[in-house]
Amino acid sequence: MKWMIASDIHGSAYFGAKLADRFEKEGAQRLILLGDLLYHGPRNDLPEGYAPKELIPILNGLKDRIFCVRGNCDSEVDQMVLEFPILSDYAVFAVGDTILYATHGHIFHEGHMPPLKKGSCFLYGHTHIPEMKEKDGYLFLNPGSVSIPKGGSENSYMIFEDGIVRLVSLDGRTLMESGKYCTEQ
Repeated sequence: MKWMIASDIHGSAYFGAKLADRFEKEGAQRLILLGDLLYHGPRNDLPEGYAPKELIPILNGLKDRIFCVRGNCDSEVDQMVLEFPILSDYAVFAVGDTILYATHGHIFHEGHMPPLKKGSCFLYGHTHIPEMKEKDGYLFLNPGSVSIPKGGSENSYMIFEDGIVRLVSLDGRTLMESGKYCTEQ
């Protein structure tokens, strides 16, 4: 099982195309999107290549391989043009005995956790800053932002494969790698 995890495209067709290209090159089976797909939001500058109408067919071209959760900039009008579900606040995946809880991060986050048992992986975006850390018995994973990285980070995504997590730049360089966290059965 190989999954790509990405967040915060914010309407950039330029970076959305790069992400789709990396998805194909990585050979991942699924793309988990952690929200904020088409709109840049009032707190962000326009990302390079901001063209939500051009991003729509890029994402719809991957519709049968995407799992997505709603970000704070996603709305029902976005769902009208995207051909895969985007309005769920969270998704839960079982990997062996480990739970991966995916959300955008604006409602549930490190300071306000959902009810999860210790050993779970908490996937989130929203901050635009990549993170990979263990704390209080949980693994916190944030792929950063595809189009508007913050905190000196790069445009990035994560790869989750066989319990190993890699943070990868959009040009394909591995920026960080975890030990084996989750086990498959």
